[in-house]
Amino acid sequence: IDDWAEVDYSLNSLPAVFRPFIDLDLKGIVYPAGNYTGPPYVAAPFTIPDQSDSMLYLAFSEYFFQTSSFAYYSAGAFNITIAEETCSYFNISTEIFGSIIPEVAKYSVTPYPVMLKLMATEVPIISLEQDSFTVEIQGSMEVFAVLPDSATQSLFTMNITANTSIALNIFDQKLMGSLCLNRLQFSLAHSNVGVFEISLLENILSYILQTEVIPSANGK
Repeated sequence: IDDWAEVDYSLNSLPAVFRPFIDLDLKGIVYPAGNYTGPPYVAAPFTIPDQSDSMLYLAFSEYFFQTSSFAYYSAGAFNITIAEETCSYFNISTEIFGSIIPEVAKYSVTPYPVMLKLMATEVPIISLEQDSFTVEIQGSMEVFAVLPDSATQSLFTMNITANTSIALNIFDQKLMGSLCLNRLQFSLAHSNVGVFEISLLENILSYILQTEVIPSANGK
């Protein structure tokens, strides 16, 4: 598929040939690239509804998405760094954090750019719905101050829980996806600047994450 994952789409059985159609039962197992250890999921059988107004029908099971999530998580694809340059574009710095968190202002008197490191701490859970699917993500985000010599200094780390819904639609003969962030929660995991009230940060961090992360997935 890419540098992160490979897919096994070999046949599970001989094709079933009928007068009006041919039925192909493919495996659809996704592995981390170069690692073919079986994923910790069990494939459940499913059927495609009888329809005859199109030439080709494709059906993807929840198992396919579960193994995809496991493969990309195992390969480290969900580890994201929002670099200093991007944060500077949004004018996010230790001075901004310090204006709402007094502990940061005391810890970092001189304004510095910041860098954000996000990572999934558990395999994202994907559930199929009637017209969409939901993704539950458990992760963490570490905030760094970028010093003049390009060294980084960790300020604090937060736990993140996010729930998103993704709806797929056909537009102009292309498969498009629209992503909606249903829930985004934060909790303080570790701090080098002292304990502070995490709710003070939720608005600004929600804005950063929705602006930076969601458009990268929308429509792809």
